[in-house]
Amino acid sequence: MGAPPGYRPSAWVHLLHQLPRADFQLRPVPSGFAPQEQEYQQALLLVVALAGLGLGLSLIFIAVYLIRFCCCRSPEPPGSKSPTPGGGCVTWSCIVALLVGCTGIGIGFYGNSETSDGVSQLSSALLHANHTLSAIDHLVLETVERLGEAVRTELTTLEEVLEPRTELVAAARGARRQAEAVAQQLQGLAFWQGVPLSPLQVAEDVSFVEEYRWLAYVLLLLLELLVCLFTLLGLAKQSKWLVIVMTVMSLLVLVLSWGSMGLEAATAVGLSDFCSSPDPYILNLTQEETGLSSDILSYYFLCNQAVSNPFQQRLTLSQRALANIHSQLLGLEREAVPQFPSAQKPLLSLEETLNVTEGNFHQLVALLHCRGLHKDYGAALRGLCEDALEGLLFLLLFSLLSAGALATALCSLPRAWALFPPSDDYDDTDDDDPFNPQESKRFVQWQSSI
Repeated sequence: MGAPPGYRPSAWVHLLHQLPRADFQLRPVPSGFAPQEQEYQQALLLVVALAGLGLGLSLIFIAVYLIRFCCCRSPEPPGSKSPTPGGGCVTWSCIVALLVGCTGIGIGFYGNSETSDGVSQLSSALLHANHTLSAIDHLVLETVERLGEAVRTELTTLEEVLEPRTELVAAARGARRQAEAVAQQLQGLAFWQGVPLSPLQVAEDVSFVEEYRWLAYVLLLLLELLVCLFTLLGLAKQSKWLVIVMTVMSLLVLVLSWGSMGLEAATAVGLSDFCSSPDPYILNLTQEETGLSSDILSYYFLCNQAVSNPFQQRLTLSQRALANIHSQLLGLEREAVPQFPSAQKPLLSLEETLNVTEGNFHQLVALLHCRGLHKDYGAALRGLCEDALEGLLFLLLFSLLSAGALATALCSLPRAWALFPPSDDYDDTDDDDPFNPQESKRFVQWQSSI
């Protein structure tokens, strides 16, 4: 299989492709990309299930740790104001965990941007391929219509003018047959006409899904950033209610982080299997969706010397027919115009049509060559298998850091708020406020002294 220009499977693709896979019965599954196979689907779902297992273990560990903290804590003597041993360590461990989570958020934004860039490159390649295929169809249609119009009008008029000279009429009819042959050969070059699969529609669907995926990750990243910042604010101000609310939010974000980790891991594994050898799957899928012959698809997807141009014979016959028409028109212009001056106008119109047809033909030769579409194929693979996969791995790292940081914070936050002073809820109260408990206590003492 010929690799597209500029694309080679990366080290990450090889590494992920070598990971073992198993179905629900833990039987080994080949690492070839086969999303239609039930065993392969189960292997990817098992990757997602591993993230669910990690979430369950995290929640169990947090619950056991907090139960032990609540039930096995030694009671403090009444009126004791001495700091709890290890209190500063607990607070700082929570702060460090949240800072690690903020670092992971930065990594997540970068990974989300890289993934979006890769998918955008895929969409751009599909749009460019659609432009090439549409240009081929348009040129073929325009050229065939122009030749048909020339056959119906100019050549018919020329035959009527040259009717007294049977040999000249035969030459005009020969040019007619050649023009009809060219039109017939050119019609077979519009290979994508009537195909149900549209690269434009695929590009629009990919862009639509990517837009919502990008937005969902931005919202998740912003949510975690707000949780980290407000938790740090609550620790700094020793606000118990704010820390409690952020603890609940941290639990929610922890569940979302493990869920996104499972989706990212399964997507990265499946994408590495596809990118390790994309040609066979793309060839089979495109042939099923379009019904085109394997010769045409192999020519454009592989584009190497081992695969010949399936349109070469049609192009050669069309070129020869155009050359014959050109020589016949020159002969008619040389012999018929001196005797039949009225034949000059249709001959000049036919020469103009022939020049336009030859120009369109040369454009068709360039567009039908495999270089253009194969370059788009390579650009799509680079966007999907390099940028998008790299972005997925950064998002996976973000989810991992986020899950670890939030689990640590959930273990530390209850111990941290237990160290807050009892007057936490009144820290921001004005000292002269008569409703301040401290001011009220001093007021009662003053009345007693009077």
